[in-house]
Amino acid sequence: MITLKNINKSFGELDVLNDISIQFEAGKTNLIIGQSGSGKTVLLKSIIGLLDVDTGYIYYDDRDFTNMNFKDKKEIRKEMGMVFQGGALFDSLSVEENVKFPLDMFSAMSEDEKKERVSFCLDRVDIKKAHKLYPAEISGGMQKRVAIARAIALNPRYLFCDEPNSGLDPVTAIVIDQLIQEITKEYNMTTIINTHDMNSVMEIGEKILFINKGVKAWEGCSDEIFDTENQALNNFVFASNLFKKIKSKL
Repeated sequence: MITLKNINKSFGELDVLNDISIQFEAGKTNLIIGQSGSGKTVLLKSIIGLLDVDTGYIYYDDRDFTNMNFKDKKEIRKEMGMVFQGGALFDSLSVEENVKFPLDMFSAMSEDEKKERVSFCLDRVDIKKAHKLYPAEISGGMQKRVAIARAIALNPRYLFCDEPNSGLDPVTAIVIDQLIQEITKEYNMTTIINTHDMNSVMEIGEKILFINKGVKAWEGCSDEIFDTENQALNNFVFASNLFKKIKSKL
């Protein structure tokens, strides 16, 4: 569980986040949505500590991440997994070497233990015969699977995904969504996904935070979106003709 209390963040005179409070639950896919420039990326970077908030508190379970020293924050970062936009695999490393990378950096495993863990993680994301291939030799969907395998290599308590479906076709995007949701429940992780993909919102939005102009404008789940009277959220979610038609038939 990750809890935010009264988070504020500014850059100079520009207020980006204003008094945001929410609790992201373990075992659920928690989504942050909003238009470009709404502040959702700044919020995600603040949660993982890439940016310091001006005021407010971020708790990892009952641990105050905001006021920790560098050493203690580093320990919590060992409990985090990250799926970056585009996958962000190392081009010069093979698939199995990419997954092994965090184990080399942060674990005290033997080489045999690392090899076993890499095989387990790749099997879990259904990568069977690509261990020795390089990122340029596999599809975009497979690259995302490998990125997920790398993110769970250290068995994290917290998983962060930044636009995990970026650049994927709709069918592959659904597969990646389902995989993230399955792994979240399987390991009871606190998963936070930064996305603008409305299919993801509808498919796996178990808890959704909608940010509008730096303010928490709505909180709920996918089942509640069709009934909301929040005009800003309606304008965002039902911008496409497809979702307009779906809502009109309900």
